[in-house]
Amino acid sequence: MGEGRCKVSAIAVSQEVNGWRGMLVNMHCSDQASHTSRATGAARFLQVRQRTLELCAGLSAEDLQLQSMPDASPGKWHLAHTSWFFEQFVLGRDPAYRPRDPAWHYLFNSYYQSVGPMHARPQRGLLSRPSLDEVRDYRCRIDDAVAALLDRGDDAELCGLVELGLQHEQQHQELLLTDIKHAFWCNPLRPAYRAPIVAPADAKAVPLRFVAGREGIVEIGHRGEGFAFDNETPRHRTLLQPHALANRLVTNAEYLAFVREGGYREPGLWLSDGWATLQREGWQHPLYWQDDLASEFTLAGVRALDPHEPVCHLSYYEAEAFARWAGARLPTEAEWESAAQGVAIDGNLQDARRFQPRAAGNGSGLLQLYGDVWEWTASPYISYPGFRPLPGSLGEYNGKFMCGQWVLRGGSCATPRDHIRATYRNFFPPPARWQFAGLRLGQDR
Repeated sequence: MGEGRCKVSAIAVSQEVNGWRGMLVNMHCSDQASHTSRATGAARFLQVRQRTLELCAGLSAEDLQLQSMPDASPGKWHLAHTSWFFEQFVLGRDPAYRPRDPAWHYLFNSYYQSVGPMHARPQRGLLSRPSLDEVRDYRCRIDDAVAALLDRGDDAELCGLVELGLQHEQQHQELLLTDIKHAFWCNPLRPAYRAPIVAPADAKAVPLRFVAGREGIVEIGHRGEGFAFDNETPRHRTLLQPHALANRLVTNAEYLAFVREGGYREPGLWLSDGWATLQREGWQHPLYWQDDLASEFTLAGVRALDPHEPVCHLSYYEAEAFARWAGARLPTEAEWESAAQGVAIDGNLQDARRFQPRAAGNGSGLLQLYGDVWEWTASPYISYPGFRPLPGSLGEYNGKFMCGQWVLRGGSCATPRDHIRATYRNFFPPPARWQFAGLRLGQDR
């Protein structure tokens, strides 16, 4: 992978990092910063950066060049863009800093209009130059420079910006996995990204039941401790009507019944835009299900459809139609967050390296709140009362997308464990299917 060229590669990046966390909201670092805290901050930085390279370890230069659709990006571009982010917003604070190649600013900017123009997103797969080796070398240079800054002192703004960059990179780790899955699915050979992990023979979903949620006035949103994106703020009060949430995610078997009973042929179940999209795209089942309705494409290749695993790769339209067919509805994001408050972050996340949803198994209460699949909610992605985006160019990170998108909660099997939290608000347009997205049912009481 070329990471041996990095001076920082000699640092033990695999150590457990539980200490320093930057805080984007108020750009805060520990008041008792020391050599130990600086080393811990550098270790977290290198750990996250190394994880991205590990996810690419089994991929060829040709694999990392693929862009299978406009919504996806080549793996090489992900590697470069996440490095550009640190170069632009961290290293670029120093007026004396000189970029690796000024032309790359145009190639690897994503959507930050306030810092300059960018290459068209649908054409990222055409960027054969710079080469993969050059991009890897670029990452090494950026890693060395940022690690040196972290080791030099305890700048509160620096801590916050680096942590934002790491959280941004973790988002791209998940995108890298979903994008390569789509690219491999487009290959008639249906190649595998990784070897399959066999689920236990007794991995079965628990019976579906509904658990009453809180009602009345509750508080949601970031409390101000630890990292959060600006769109998770401010914490505020909201009113919850009597409701209940399903104890687990909807399974393949349950969704298969919807397909076989003509769910994709009944316009009365679908939102108008959803039905139009279904007709235009020819959808007949979830993305990656094979037409035999008995198998699906996974990052481990084609395999039999497991009836107990959560259904995955659904659009908002499909999730909403299924909920209507089931005589239920999608939960609101406030209902979901209220239920998740105080629940330990434990589940089938990226750290398990399975990269495939798994059955709920045994347990009581609400299961699978974290991991497996992102859960579509009934909530449009809009600002919270009193929301203020970050000042400057970083204000383009979340706020500019608060139109025509829907909120998902809980993370997926491709989400890093230390990236997710109860207040995290993911968002995608309603037709998006290539992400690890499914649903949990909700109902009024």
